[in-house]
Amino acid sequence: MKTLKGPAIFLAQFIDNEPPFDSLDGLCQWAAGLGYKGIQIPTWESHLIDIDKASESQTYCDELMGKVHSYGLEITELSTHLQGQLVAVHPAYNVLFDSFAPKAVRNNPKARTAWAIDVVMKSGTVSKRLGLKSHATFSGALLWPTIYPWPQRPAGLVAVGFKELADRWMPILNHFDEQGVDICYELHPGEDLHDGISFERFLEATGNHNRVNILYDPSHFVLQQLDYLTFIDYYHDRIKAFHVKDAEFNPSGKQGVYGGYADWKDRAGRFRSLGDGQTDFKGIFSKLTQYGCDVWAVMEWECCIKSSKQGAEEGAPFIKKHIIEAAERSFDDFAGGETDQETLKNILGI
Repeated sequence: MKTLKGPAIFLAQFIDNEPPFDSLDGLCQWAAGLGYKGIQIPTWESHLIDIDKASESQTYCDELMGKVHSYGLEITELSTHLQGQLVAVHPAYNVLFDSFAPKAVRNNPKARTAWAIDVVMKSGTVSKRLGLKSHATFSGALLWPTIYPWPQRPAGLVAVGFKELADRWMPILNHFDEQGVDICYELHPGEDLHDGISFERFLEATGNHNRVNILYDPSHFVLQQLDYLTFIDYYHDRIKAFHVKDAEFNPSGKQGVYGGYADWKDRAGRFRSLGDGQTDFKGIFSKLTQYGCDVWAVMEWECCIKSSKQGAEEGAPFIKKHIIEAAERSFDDFAGGETDQETLKNILGI
């Protein structure tokens, strides 16, 4: 067994134009003051980290680490969620997802994909330079518009989609393998990798690549009504990153999983601040500890009711309370004694 690391915080939802949320120094000082021990850095925020520069300069990376360490913090992972999304985009979403890309590659899906692949690969290089072992991202999606098969999907469409997705990711996966860094896909509605079955399809399409791993976020499973505890039993050996995010699901006679296009606060399934939802975090932390998952417990805050300020303040103590110090010996060791083969045979009467 292994004790989870934390508490840590994903910075993406807290970045703002006002201090302390407008700079890495400000965010580090703020997070450390709230009791966090680690930060997950979104790479699309160039004022926090310059991926191009970091991929070319170990000195830059050393200085970045030194800055973070000066506040008593560690970098848990880098995140390329937005760039990973752009590795594979169905044409139906071209307009919506173009905003994630620089203007030079907008309205040009092939150029956008090439740019996204380049940034994710550079982030693998930077992760190694920073001494990180895991990286957080999205898979992107070619098949998502066909998630509910109406009209019926043509035979073979799913296989073709996953083959193409794997083909796009294989150069990235191989590069990360060379860097000694795991790619952790957040299984998320809107992504082709959104549950256990879709993860297995992708894993198979990549030839069971050892760098295909999971960012475990139970909130997305609550909203899908997936058994998120048994999920850990199935996939614990592939869970290499962990978002601590809460959610609730309250279906009614008017809506269920799909939500009827309602705003977040009016949906049956909605994300909540830690402790305000229905997620069994005691069960989750117990299983992750039991299986020896070597991960940081990173709060991702998304709530349509509570303020981000209060959510961040409550997050660190919530995670700290749930981290289990893994047992180093059996609780009943005191009742044991030294034995030998003859004693054991005597006990059994043989």
